[in-house]
Amino acid sequence: MITAARRAQGGGFAPLTAERLSLRRLVAGDADAIARLVDDWDIIKNLSDAPFPYPPGLAQRWIASTQRGIEERQDFALGIVPRDATAPIGAILLRQSQAEPQVDDGPAPPSVASAEIGYWIGRAFWGRGFAVESVKRMVRFAFDEVGLERVWGAVLTDNTPSRKVLERVGFKLQGEAEYDFPARGGLRRVFIYAMDRKAMTATRPARTLLVSAVALVDADGRVLLARRPEGKPMAGLWEFPGGKVRDGETCERALIRELKEELGIDTAESCLAPFTFASHRYIDFHLLMPLFVCRVWKGNPMPREGQELAWCDPARLADYPMPPADRPLVAMLRDFL
Repeated sequence: MITAARRAQGGGFAPLTAERLSLRRLVAGDADAIARLVDDWDIIKNLSDAPFPYPPGLAQRWIASTQRGIEERQDFALGIVPRDATAPIGAILLRQSQAEPQVDDGPAPPSVASAEIGYWIGRAFWGRGFAVESVKRMVRFAFDEVGLERVWGAVLTDNTPSRKVLERVGFKLQGEAEYDFPARGGLRRVFIYAMDRKAMTATRPARTLLVSAVALVDADGRVLLARRPEGKPMAGLWEFPGGKVRDGETCERALIRELKEELGIDTAESCLAPFTFASHRYIDFHLLMPLFVCRVWKGNPMPREGQELAWCDPARLADYPMPPADRPLVAMLRDFL
């Protein structure tokens, strides 16, 4: 069961920004635009979860139904919005609750954390590369922020444009299967495409990024978390305070500097106790992050860089959505404290 605290943190989902687009949470005011754009046979015939004609009021109900999935960080139905506009021109979905179908005469899908991707763009906006840009951004989100190992999609065998979108992003054809399409009256033949995080990162050179982080523990045994502000990578996720280690710095000196800059507090190397470390491969870099524990500092932590702060009971740390690199640290810190 999802906790009230986690719902509250998910409620602040930060938009995913791309070069020309923003993928953001849909709101009730988007219903008219969504209904107007999607009520098009050439769009709905390729969707696995929409009837045709598109009934009045369905967009409003569908948007309302998407909110819990985002709050639980399980399923993400987002509007595709140009950076110079406010209304969505389409929608994109990342759905962990849907199991990947087995292709004909093929092996079973791997038992890894995975999700289905789906998308559509309004007819007036076709041919501008918006689908490719949206899928690329959602895939990066899936791997780098949700921590998935595999993303897959089902494409009708006669939907050549969507096949080309997935292939341009880097998805590989797995084979054929059957999938339900209500607008077409039931099961139809589809191509299953998939992309694995390991296969994707294996083709990219990885630079190592050294980041130093700290668990600040107050007199009540609570741990301080900071929420990354909009405009930064992984915006909306919670993390332990810290930052990049500069050339010539030790991890301890970097933390002292970062705590002063970010939170306005002072501490000393003798107050930083090495605890554990994280080693995690993101798409474009490998993160190495030592985690320290600190119980002594001067000053009251205050957000100086637009971040949100929260003092958290160790038993509730898992209620806060964190970057994949931080998550393995939670259980160790909880048990230690």
